[in-house]
Amino acid sequence: MTDKHLSTESYKGVRDFYPQDMAVQRYIFDTWAKTAESFGFERYDASILEPAELYKAKGAENEEMVNEQTYTFIDRGEREVTLRPEMTPTVARMVAGKRRELSFPVRWYSIPNLFRYERPQRGRLREHWQLNCDIFGANDVAADVEIIALAHQLLLDFGAKPEMFKIRINHRGALNAFLAHNSITDEVQVRAVTNVIDRKAKISASEFAIAMEAAAGKPLSLPETTPEEVAHVIDGLIALGITNAEYDPSIVRGFDYYTGTIFEIFDVSGENNRSMLGGGRYDNLTGMFGGEMISGIGFGMGDVTMRDFLETHKLLPESLSATGPEVMVIPMEAEFNLAGQALASTLRRATTARVATDISTKKLGRKIGDASDRQVRFVIVIGENEVTSQTFTIKDLRSGEETTGALAIIENIVHNR
Repeated sequence: MTDKHLSTESYKGVRDFYPQDMAVQRYIFDTWAKTAESFGFERYDASILEPAELYKAKGAENEEMVNEQTYTFIDRGEREVTLRPEMTPTVARMVAGKRRELSFPVRWYSIPNLFRYERPQRGRLREHWQLNCDIFGANDVAADVEIIALAHQLLLDFGAKPEMFKIRINHRGALNAFLAHNSITDEVQVRAVTNVIDRKAKISASEFAIAMEAAAGKPLSLPETTPEEVAHVIDGLIALGITNAEYDPSIVRGFDYYTGTIFEIFDVSGENNRSMLGGGRYDNLTGMFGGEMISGIGFGMGDVTMRDFLETHKLLPESLSATGPEVMVIPMEAEFNLAGQALASTLRRATTARVATDISTKKLGRKIGDASDRQVRFVIVIGENEVTSQTFTIKDLRSGEETTGALAIIENIVHNR
């Protein structure tokens, strides 16, 4: 901000969505929704505001997130409120609140916007949108297989090939058993060791060995044999024709509420070699709200990493465009603006096309040029002759073809666009 003017820059770590950006966002959201619903998932939503205690409670504990990354404030009623940093505690609250009315298992999805105060970087911003898909009330390994199969199908529905990404799976119970077998049971030490394991892919093998020995108090290597729990999931995926899944003992997932299968999907390209989504089983989370605990498994996929993946692999459709007008009615003079708007209104009702009227004071040639620059398909110039005769000329800016006729002919051309 200067002495006289406000800055045009957005808040650090968030995005403005101009029409072309919004077209990409809508494409991502629409594909997410279509795929989730094809698996029988129902859409839900909730407010971005939650009581801060929801993220401080045992079962949703994550000290770094709660203490350093949340947007938390005191409202006018002296209540501590947080802009939601994740959706899983919210959906657990909702399911627990309606447990007597729901028919389990339930399959729910949402596309919430989430907020975390952290350092903006590639694939990570302070505000983003995220696809969340969850199954509640299904304990069988089939639910684990289904949720991962859904994540796999999501990428295929964007045009990805299985060789573009890898599904990496671990099991929180097996990880805890490994640590206990090595006498690592103290909560502080467990956290220290799992933090090192979580960083394995980001440091060298020698750095990892040194960090593990420091955290564990002795040299410690990760297990190589696939745990039985993970093998069952991989076998189930193979039965569905999904063959790009593998056991990875370094998959930890940061939240303490995970209890079973945990997984991430990685882009394997050198340009964007990172995790794109992650999730797992959390069978104790609803216990925070009292009553019998309801098992759950789910994942989250962010829109920032999704777009990075699509751009890296050139999967965004070339025809993708902003939701601007398909037809532009162009009055020759200002006195014909209302007649132009009446024609546009008639065409909208008759064809469902996106029709606008150029009511600017530009010259006719400039108006047509602007329509072409905006990728408008058809233009209709209207002046005294058109108003008097009710005969119009429509020009297809793609082919250059012009057609003159009564309103019914024009409506038919627009309808069949």
